[in-house]
Amino acid sequence: MAINLASKYSSKVDERFTRRSFTQSGINREYEWSGVATIHVYSIPTVPMNDYTRSGLSRYGTPTELQDTKQDLTLTKDRAFTFTIDKGNAEEQVGVKESGKALSRQINEVVIPEVDKYRLSVMAAAAVAAGGASSVEVIDATNAYKALLLAGEYMSDYNVPLLKRVAYVTNSYYSFLKLDNSFIKASEMGQKMLVTGQVGEVDGVAIVPIPASYLPANTDFILAHPAATVAADKLTEYKTHDNPPGINGKLVEGRVIYDAFVLENKKRALYVHKNA
Repeated sequence: MAINLASKYSSKVDERFTRRSFTQSGINREYEWSGVATIHVYSIPTVPMNDYTRSGLSRYGTPTELQDTKQDLTLTKDRAFTFTIDKGNAEEQVGVKESGKALSRQINEVVIPEVDKYRLSVMAAAAVAAGGASSVEVIDATNAYKALLLAGEYMSDYNVPLLKRVAYVTNSYYSFLKLDNSFIKASEMGQKMLVTGQVGEVDGVAIVPIPASYLPANTDFILAHPAATVAADKLTEYKTHDNPPGINGKLVEGRVIYDAFVLENKKRALYVHKNA
């Protein structure tokens, strides 16, 4: 006669580690896409100085009409997800697939990381296009601090404000930085870490370590000022339907329309260091 051993499944789920959005401190939301897919941003140039002439009718120089340029910001990311939780499966799996927790898991593990990675890729591409990129040195414990100072020097040469600069760094770069005696760890950052992921400052720049997978390939860090990158979150909508037509259980759906843009006159407020 066979012996049938009893078995039991736990109602507790082995959850994966997650983090809040990393990029909130490096973006701005100064523009509004409500009701439209595209907005136009004007930039107004200046005019050159002239030598003043003390006679004639054009003493200040020859006047010309003030020109302008227009940057079109069109949303391109319209993303969605959906899944079902059959009522029979839910009851026979001791409720481990609770819809609210499943939706929260989807947002934390899929939606937020996708948006973060996209924003960082836009920042990096704009920095490279504007000339704010370096891959001269392989980063190690002897030059990690120097590389960040050079990035800050680049920004300061273009009058980028010193306040609110933030560096998104890989964990390997951060390890090298901590080995540098010039690294200053701010003990009062504990509370801010809960919100922004910031762990300290270097030369007044907030340091935010992030997984290497969030950054474009072969990138050590991105230095950014939030004035440069506009984040658009036009639509964020999540729904849980109870017993919709054709399904006995839950139907969960989500849609996010978002994008990120770098303003033409502020592109120098971004810098990327590629590993050599």
